Amino acid sequence: MANASISVPFFLLLFSTINLFIMKKEKKMWPIVLIVLGLLEPHLITAQQDSIKSFDLDEVVITATKFPKSRSETGKVVTIIDSDILQRSAGKDLSQLLNEQSGLMINGANSNPGKDKSTYLRGAKSEYTVFLIDGIPVSDPSGAGGAFDPRMFSLDQLERIEILKGSQSTLYGSDAIAGVINLITKKEGNKPFGGSTSIGFGSFGMLKGSASLQGSTSVADYHVGYSHMSADGISEAKDINNVGGFDKDGFAQNSLNASLGLKIVPSLTLTPFFRYTDYKGDFDGGSFTDDNSSYTSTLINPGFSSKYNLAKGAINFLYGYNSTDRKFDGPFGPTSYKGRFGNADLFFNYDLSNRLQLLTGINYQNLKMVDASLPVEDPDAQLVSPYVSLFVHNAGGFALELGGRYNHHSKYGSNSTFSINPSYSINHSTKIFLNYSTGFKAPTLQQLYGAFGPNENLKPERSASSEAGLEFLVNNKLETRLVFFNRAVEDIIIYTYASGNINLNEQNDFGFELEPSFKISDKVHVKAYYSFVDGKVTTKENGKDSTYFNLFRRPKHTLGLNVGVQANSKLFISLNARTFSERKDLFFNPANFYTAEQVNLDAYVLVDVYAEYKMITDRLNLFIDLRNILNRDYTEIYGYNTMGINLNAGLSFRF
Repeated sequence: MANASISVPFFLLLFSTINLFIMKKEKKMWPIVLIVLGLLEPHLITAQQDSIKSFDLDEVVITATKFPKSRSETGKVVTIIDSDILQRSAGKDLSQLLNEQSGLMINGANSNPGKDKSTYLRGAKSEYTVFLIDGIPVSDPSGAGGAFDPRMFSLDQLERIEILKGSQSTLYGSDAIAGVINLITKKEGNKPFGGSTSIGFGSFGMLKGSASLQGSTSVADYHVGYSHMSADGISEAKDINNVGGFDKDGFAQNSLNASLGLKIVPSLTLTPFFRYTDYKGDFDGGSFTDDNSSYTSTLINPGFSSKYNLAKGAINFLYGYNSTDRKFDGPFGPTSYKGRFGNADLFFNYDLSNRLQLLTGINYQNLKMVDASLPVEDPDAQLVSPYVSLFVHNAGGFALELGGRYNHHSKYGSNSTFSINPSYSINHSTKIFLNYSTGFKAPTLQQLYGAFGPNENLKPERSASSEAGLEFLVNNKLETRLVFFNRAVEDIIIYTYASGNINLNEQNDFGFELEPSFKISDKVHVKAYYSFVDGKVTTKENGKDSTYFNLFRRPKHTLGLNVGVQANSKLFISLNARTFSERKDLFFNPANFYTAEQVNLDAYVLVDVYAEYKMITDRLNLFIDLRNILNRDYTEIYGYNTMGINLNAGLSFRF
């Protein structure tokens, strides 16, 4: 293969071929073919001679260990969305960007812009993924599963996102059964005073605007940012019977993010922060059912982080408080939910020797629902968790993490989790890793005491997860990661109409991910991924085990391809294509007393094009984001609309 440019058509052809297999329901052969091609691709490009910047396998990440550590020194699976990618996502919201990552699906990301979203990491349900903002968990105890709503944070306020896959309960406690998504905010500038502003307009009445000020001096740094996003939207519900008159369901989001970094002494920093988001919108009455319902949601999130640097480590203290209020005026009348969540985390990392590091800490969480109408007025719970991890690194390429955590919950009692994570690196170009970890999810206050099927005898959900994979770099041009995973969760909590919230026996999920990423030249970068996930739940019915597939709305097969081209010093263009295989959904049919019926959702392909033009060096940029350019008619949620071809365009300016 004498010319590197052949690799782009090769992967485009590969994507088209795999897509045809998906559409024709060929499920036996093509995953194996894709793995083989992914592993052979390094040999196909060894003749390339383009001079490019190397992939940085020593890139420093924080989320994997709670303190800075290079990727080569941890065997955990981390996906990084850096500032360049965020800057080129001006036409998207947070859900849409996350929906483009391997192994991660945000259901509803491309439905009506204001519709609620569900986060499925490696096929796990939403409440198994912990969202962090600057390393501090955010949660809503008044929600059915306690999951964070990704609509409640603006993409414009972020500097970086780190997605940590696999069970992380040893480091991050309850709920981190599938993984962790750390939203890292903008904080400081590189001069005493600077800032940025942007404005964008788009289809369906979309309006996006943001403004921020930031700066840094020898004693302090600061950042203040405001974002607004709103749209007239489309009808959430699909008018399948051509009833007509279905109204548009719009929304509006306003976000404020402010932080102040104080350098009290050379070794001590204190960073107080304050965040506020309000979200208002309209929603419909259900599948194929129009309605004039509305909702409001607010998030108030104050707190601070502090760090005291030692000669061979650091002492950190993080505190965050979430106040979440949600109000719905819908078909069943007005309802409101109020959740309060406080999280304090004190931890200490120290280099015991050149090859041995220690992390130890204690985490305290306080959860509360504010609702006097419940049988238990304003129920609350506390969770106290000491934890410790040891890290062996730079031992001839070998690295190892061993960790354990003890959890005491004020309602259900105590449990413990542990993790073991060995990895081996060869010349910073090949890494083989294994992970085995246990996790847990405490029952939420809504499940224990809420208005819908409360059960004070619920047990925590307990998991055991394993991963095996490799990551390698060839000729400083191609990086490939292949990961196999398995996740078993016992005593899963589900809601049934007849019994309320109950524990079932076991959930088993498994799959793999292939992620080749390579640079054809200094102007062309190609990223691809293939994800497979399958799962089933086992429970006893009439004294016998009953096993069935239950990963509704989650495709078994997803394939993505992104080609970015720096056409010249001013113009950047990218093409993003994704294929989602057939899925199953549940339809609660009102004509059949709302009995759940399984329905099939067809496979579909989405193709987007993005262009960015630098009008005044790096200060003034024009962007155009054209999504679903094939104008596909597809379904994410049965009975609900998705967006056809749509456009967002605007300007951003930095000073």
